[in-house]
Amino acid sequence: MRTAVYAGSFDPPTNGHLWMIERGLEMFDRLIVAIGSNPSKSYSFSVEERLELLHASIESRDHLVIAHFNNRYLVDYAKKMGAKYVLRGIRSPNDYEYERVMRHINADMAPEITTVFLMPPRDIAELSSSMIKSLTGPTGWEETVRRYVPEPVFKALAARGGSI
Repeated sequence: MRTAVYAGSFDPPTNGHLWMIERGLEMFDRLIVAIGSNPSKSYSFSVEERLELLHASIESRDHLVIAHFNNRYLVDYAKKMGAKYVLRGIRSPNDYEYERVMRHINADMAPEITTVFLMPPRDIAELSSSMIKSLTGPTGWEETVRRYVPEPVFKALAARGGSI
């Protein structure tokens, strides 16, 4: 069974994340979407809220697991979960440089784990959770943000009045 882990902060989940998840579900027998916690980051949504947003945004599938891990390297988590692959997205040259370095470090730590890179289509290539957060708040933010996030995420943002 080909199992992959697709990890991120998902703070909040975007349509770019959903694209990656859909491709991962097509490519692997089992996909684990894992919310990682970084103690040096501050989050707008709690882990529980992000888990709920992911569950509400993605149709349930037998070969999809949505989980959380904390205080552990991604490759160690992948090994623990029986995954042989780590799925990563590359949106820009900066992403590529960062992910290239991380791929080599991960390979040093766990050579049995293969990193698979995907490049999203142009219309969502610039999407990030940080970008979404920066767009919320000003008058008219709803029209702009709605096109970039799944409906449950949009509703969560709107419930907060666009302030996160």
